[in-house]
Amino acid sequence: MNVQLKKTISIFAMAAGIIGMAAALYMDFSGSASTVRGPLLIAGAVLVLAGVYLLPTRKHRSIINVLFLFPLIFAFAVTVLIPFACGIFYSMTDWNGIKFNKFVGLGNYISMFKSNDYIYSFVVTFIFTVINMLAVNLVAFGLALLCTSKVKGRNFYRAAYFIPNLIGGIVLGYVWQFIFNKVMTTVIEGSTSMLTDPNLAIAAILIVSTWQYAGYIMMIYVTGLQSVPKDILEASNVDGASQITTLLKIKVPMIANTFTVCIFLTLVNSFKQFDLNLAITNGAPSRILAGKPVQATEFLALNIYNTAISKNQYALGQTKAVVFFIILAIVSLTQVSISKKKEVEM
Repeated sequence: MNVQLKKTISIFAMAAGIIGMAAALYMDFSGSASTVRGPLLIAGAVLVLAGVYLLPTRKHRSIINVLFLFPLIFAFAVTVLIPFACGIFYSMTDWNGIKFNKFVGLGNYISMFKSNDYIYSFVVTFIFTVINMLAVNLVAFGLALLCTSKVKGRNFYRAAYFIPNLIGGIVLGYVWQFIFNKVMTTVIEGSTSMLTDPNLAIAAILIVSTWQYAGYIMMIYVTGLQSVPKDILEASNVDGASQITTLLKIKVPMIANTFTVCIFLTLVNSFKQFDLNLAITNGAPSRILAGKPVQATEFLALNIYNTAISKNQYALGQTKAVVFFIILAIVSLTQVSISKKKEVEM
């Protein structure tokens, strides 16, 4: 097959594929009940890919590589990029979950930042994230040191500490809710449940979150500690270095990248906390802020859920979700950048 014929077939296939896909999308948007929409869309996509594959060019190898990556790129675009773009669009409308009637511009964003419950949720989520990130990493690192020492039964300890992470957050939340409301109040006579106090309720979520997630982070620290060369540790022991000196001067600097990963994971997980928050307190109890009641333990993710699902304010909920993503992306990238610089310094 000569180059000109191959090029002609390639262009014809791409043109036919684009026309077929456009026709299928038109039938879909116009509400047509035709059963050929799906097959026509797939056939069009196949023709476009075949046309690109057959197109004679010096960069044919690069095109082949892109074609092999296309399923992954397409799935990422359909599940992440396109929904995110649609979310930004809907956040500027009066969308009710099904349709919208008019554009409101930045009206939803202005209303969001004027809302006391949203500002409070942002502040309490930030406080929870900082404390939970420190607590999980400190507990996990301590457990990792224990599980990499010469203590007997360390493999049993690894499994035991990791098991809570295997339990679903909703189930775990309801179990601990029972413990706080029934078990602890029965054991300690005359006491009230931690979940009835606004400040102690947040502490209760911190306890459960640390208990659940520390085992997972522990396994990452264990991997990092086991990667430290044994000859270096033996040399430090021969030189008379104490265990604390060995830990601070050798082990910690050599697993700096492990700290970066663990801090990133706990930061993101804490900021996105939803299931435990929903199951343990569902935002309760209430407290008074600026003369108005707010949910004392309603974190950002739960606030977004309640706005969209419970209050049926889908456009405002989508607005909060967009801002939530932007804040999380900025905080995460900043944390990784700072941690990487610390790695270089170590």
